[in-house]
Amino acid sequence: MDAPHWCPVSAPTLPTRVVLLAGPSGSGKSSLAARTGLPVLRLDDFYKEGDDPTLPLVPGSADIDWDSVRSWDTEAAVTAIAELCRTGRTTVPVYSIATSSRVDTEKLAIERTPLFLAEGIFAADIVARCRELGVLADALCLRGRPSTTFRRRLARDLREGRKSVPFLLRRGWRLMRAERAIVGKQTALGAHPCGKAEALGRIAAAAGGRTLAPPRGATRTGNTV
Repeated sequence: MDAPHWCPVSAPTLPTRVVLLAGPSGSGKSSLAARTGLPVLRLDDFYKEGDDPTLPLVPGSADIDWDSVRSWDTEAAVTAIAELCRTGRTTVPVYSIATSSRVDTEKLAIERTPLFLAEGIFAADIVARCRELGVLADALCLRGRPSTTFRRRLARDLREGRKSVPFLLRRGWRLMRAERAIVGKQTALGAHPCGKAEALGRIAAAAGGRTLAPPRGATRTGNTV
């Protein structure tokens, strides 16, 4: 399916808003975000560093639980989204998953673009915060077959050398068994569960300023979707 043709309304008509794109690790968030042609904030760059004493562990294991929101700097991510919506620019960390460290920072500028995406496995955890700030356009949770997600995630992580092979296999098996529960949790947090085709359609609607059913728990106001 070809990516939709984006026809955003002019910036003075619609204030800058964000579409939060959640979903299990390996569900295809990054590739879908790239297809839209919209500016993208990578929420994975807001992971805590590997020597942070507040990092959680997988119960019964010495592995750091990188799938717990406690491994993520929520406040920094929300601040970056708010700044992008208010000023069109912000400074974001550049994170190395392989070394579990922030290796640099970079400027992200979206100028007067009325819509951008923020994608990552913890995107659903900030739905309520973005709604309170009045910047939420939509919140989506990509879902698919757990076995397909497992294969896609493992291939990506091995290709990019993200962690050791034993760690990736342990994590992958754990996430495959938990995938339906992960989607359920993200849905409960306010992200609309959908496949890629529906997600592209909802993003196109948001880019065009059209109104769809709001994310679960949201209140319909103005041009939000």
